[in-house]
Amino acid sequence: MSTMQSPTSFGQAGDIPNGPGAAAILAAGIGCAVMGILAFAGDASDAMGKALNFYNPAGTLSGVTTLAIIIWLVAWFVLARMWATKTVAMRKVNLASFALLIVGLLLTFPPFMDLLQGK
Repeated sequence: MSTMQSPTSFGQAGDIPNGPGAAAILAAGIGCAVMGILAFAGDASDAMGKALNFYNPAGTLSGVTTLAIIIWLVAWFVLARMWATKTVAMRKVNLASFALLIVGLLLTFPPFMDLLQGK
């Protein structure tokens, strides 16, 4: 007796929720933006730079990356729980993620950071 089911027994392709995948994509964008924001803040403010210095040999980069990874994972967990069985608008999720990625990229690009800081 075969345990394989025919492809039609699982329903149509549209019945599969895309929420968990969308959660991963949006969380990645959030993580990128947070990394850029923290890198900019650590560079622009001495107090923030000192607060983000978790490990002296690495400097502020240690705090920036640690916090960005924690926030990325928390965002992924929360979004995945919220959207576990949902089908979300992937176009909106992809656009938001791409915008957040651009924010993160620009805020980690030294000439752009210097321009914002007036250096």
